Amino acid sequence: MKDVVGSPQSVLVLGGTSEIALATVRRLISRRARTVWLAGRPSPALESAARQLRDLGADTLTVPFDALAPEAHEVTLGKVFAEGDIDLVLLAFGVLGVQARDETDPPAAVRVAQTNYTGAVSSALICANAMRRQGHGSLVVLSSAAAGRVRRADFIHASAKAGLDAFAQGLGEALRGTGVHVMVVRPGFVRTKLTAGLRPAPLATTPQAVAEAIEEGLRRRTAIVWAPAALRLTMAARRLLPRRAP
Repeated sequence: MKDVVGSPQSVLVLGGTSEIALATVRRLISRRARTVWLAGRPSPALESAARQLRDLGADTLTVPFDALAPEAHEVTLGKVFAEGDIDLVLLAFGVLGVQARDETDPPAAVRVAQTNYTGAVSSALICANAMRRQGHGSLVVLSSAAAGRVRRADFIHASAKAGLDAFAQGLGEALRGTGVHVMVVRPGFVRTKLTAGLRPAPLATTPQAVAEAIEEGLRRRTAIVWAPAALRLTMAARRLLPRRAP
């Protein structure tokens, strides 16, 4: 099931309840996607997301997946790829953590780092190697604009995202010429359930707008996507400023 550029038929979502990922999948179903795997911790929210995608006409299945259990990733994801080629993998799981708490609770900080970085490295490599064997596919990694300039206010979460961002860029270089495309997506503040109650940052956006940027990036086979695009210049300017407390 080989994908047309930017219009995959089969999609695997790692982080099956991610609002950004689900908004992206809905757009892709309206184009050409027909098979969707939602990987995540079993929950009513995961099953509800699957039902909604089935109602849109996609053959949607759920698979248990825990970012904090990398020892199980090879078997779990291997079963998905054994069912047929996957055109697109959306790596969309992650946690914000609570900075003030996590600074004084090292185990909590480690869980943030392991979820956002270690779990992502494990699952991304497994999927990338599977797509390399099939000879095609796209791996979309949801990073963060925060990865470009780690701040005092969120350095635990942002530092893990910075590591993931660098890893994904390197993976893209390693896969050059294999038929597998890696795209790093750097959203700014996105209005989701995850960020409910937080003060929106400048250039705040929505899952639907990020999904549109992802789809455009897939069509163009872009390496890095900023959402919104204006963030690229904003973050470039911010890196030139002297460091100070926010």
